[in-house]
Amino acid sequence: MPLAQLAAPPPVQLAVNLLDAQSLLTAFGTIGIAVILFAETGLLIGFFLPGDSLLFTAGLLCAGSAASPGHLPLPWVLLAAAAGALAGAQTGYLLGRRAGPAFLARTKSRKISEGATRAAEILERYGYAKAIVLARFLPIVRTVLNPLAGILAVPSRTFTLWQALGGLLWTVGLVLAGYALGASVPNVDRYLLPIIAVIVVVSLIPVGLELIRSRRAHQTDGNA
Repeated sequence: MPLAQLAAPPPVQLAVNLLDAQSLLTAFGTIGIAVILFAETGLLIGFFLPGDSLLFTAGLLCAGSAASPGHLPLPWVLLAAAAGALAGAQTGYLLGRRAGPAFLARTKSRKISEGATRAAEILERYGYAKAIVLARFLPIVRTVLNPLAGILAVPSRTFTLWQALGGLLWTVGLVLAGYALGASVPNVDRYLLPIIAVIVVVSLIPVGLELIRSRRAHQTDGNA
């Protein structure tokens, strides 16, 4: 099959649900994966995009027959996911470093403000390396931590090294997990909706745990 056919996305649908991973993949294919992950990890406007479920669903679709609707080529999915996530994080870092605190101060979104607070707490609690890798697996935090790292003047070499490692673990890990499930369960596409729902819930668990920990810490400080 020609290289151009592998990389080209399927025809774009008229109506696309930006919160639905399957809808995004059906509309934009592998190119869409790179663009969406770039927006989620590099631009504050992308905090609502479904990165975790997008990667896992893409892996599921890679495991299907090449003749099945929505099938995606695994090598191209892995390449697009890694490229979008790594380029997005580096762009967010550079924007934060150049724009300074005003980059986050302009937003009126409560979710972004809360995400910035959690990202700062994670950086302080775990240190640069662990925090940058860990943030990849936390929705909203992975959007905000990259510009925040630039604002806080995290050394560029340190940030680049650990964001690349975290980005590869996140993208490759979730895509291959979806692929493994799709390859081992016959007709797994019939269960896409409940599987995606489970992925969304699981991806929010770390955020919930971090919120509980933060509230307990604030209560402890308040009682001290």
